[in-house]
Amino acid sequence: MGVDLRQVVAGILTVTMFVMLGQMLHRDYYDSLQKKAQGDAHDIEFEGSRVSVKDSLLGAVEGSKGPWMDDNNDLNPCWPTLLSDEAVSSKGYVTFSLTNGPEYHISQITDAVMVAKHLGATLVLPDIRGSKPGDERNFEDIYDADKLIKSLENVIKVVKQLPEEVSLRDIAIVKVPTRVTEDYIKENIDPIFKSKGNIRVATYFPSVNLRKSSQDGETDPVACLAMFGSLELQPELNAVVESMIERLRTHSRKNSGRFIAVDLRIDILEKKHCHSTGVVGSKTCYNAQEIALFLRKLGFAGDTTIYLTQPRWDSSLNILKDIFPKTFTKEAIMPASKKSKYLESESSEYENVIDFYISSRSDVFVPAISGLFYANTVGKRIALGKPQVLVPAEISETSGLATDFISPYISKKNHLAYSCFC
Repeated sequence: MGVDLRQVVAGILTVTMFVMLGQMLHRDYYDSLQKKAQGDAHDIEFEGSRVSVKDSLLGAVEGSKGPWMDDNNDLNPCWPTLLSDEAVSSKGYVTFSLTNGPEYHISQITDAVMVAKHLGATLVLPDIRGSKPGDERNFEDIYDADKLIKSLENVIKVVKQLPEEVSLRDIAIVKVPTRVTEDYIKENIDPIFKSKGNIRVATYFPSVNLRKSSQDGETDPVACLAMFGSLELQPELNAVVESMIERLRTHSRKNSGRFIAVDLRIDILEKKHCHSTGVVGSKTCYNAQEIALFLRKLGFAGDTTIYLTQPRWDSSLNILKDIFPKTFTKEAIMPASKKSKYLESESSEYENVIDFYISSRSDVFVPAISGLFYANTVGKRIALGKPQVLVPAEISETSGLATDFISPYISKKNHLAYSCFC
């Protein structure tokens, strides 16, 4: 039976029409998403800093999919040679608690060490308190006590417990502002300490900004040591973090094991009601769709691995996973044997700590939410030589340069950490 040429042509035209229709639908889908993310400028504002960065700030890694950047290990601690005095402790004690999560713990331990040092007092290891009444943990449940005691041995004496002969009624509660100075301690805390003999320090936060300023003067080397050289995770928890990072790198084999950590938590986004900062294209926080488009327009490939700090998967994250299928929350990458302890606890303390340390060590960090988590994560990354922090913004063009969105803390080198590393 002969073949009808008209039928063949008609069949080819039909297949071609379906292919073209599919391409149009795919293009329209992404174009509609991109139109929602258009803005007018590449300058951004996050914690009040404008950014204008030269392309040469950081070099892109050759042969990779996306704007991955090199680590920078040129900075070293400035404080070791300045800490030669032997620790001198009086009969008095300084007690305190760690609260509100790891991003606060760093500041709280720093202020307590500063107070103990300049009073000549003995520091007592803190307990760790969650947001709910009765939610308390020992310091050693999360952090390495021996490491902290060892790191501070030439600065202050640290004991694990308050001696039994010291009555809690004899301890005066003293509120101190974060980044407390020696002058403040002498003027406001020393008289109370001399009167009472023992004090309990409670740090309050007038600001979550960690920018250094010309008014700050030189950062106290004791504060630098406490902030960047004293806190480490206890071995078991550190092993969990290591295993999760290794699993993320395994998913990222095509990108030489590199991955992005995004601080994106649905409950906080709902409370913050993201709004414009006053700079075109910049907001106080970003949702999953905005983060997905931001990363895509910067050139990150669809097979890029992403870690989210969101505790559990939420349907609002589906758009991010559609564009970047290798997007994970912690329950998908934590070893099964550890989930009952670290994920099924009524307290979120373990999860917050895990998020902080993974975000500090990822190849790129993207803060979808401004605040102290962002500020202290940047500080730790500076200490680790990982300055790849990209602050989101709406990109007006179809693509943007990653170097235009480096955190102001990094691009202007105005983070407090730059006073401690040189």
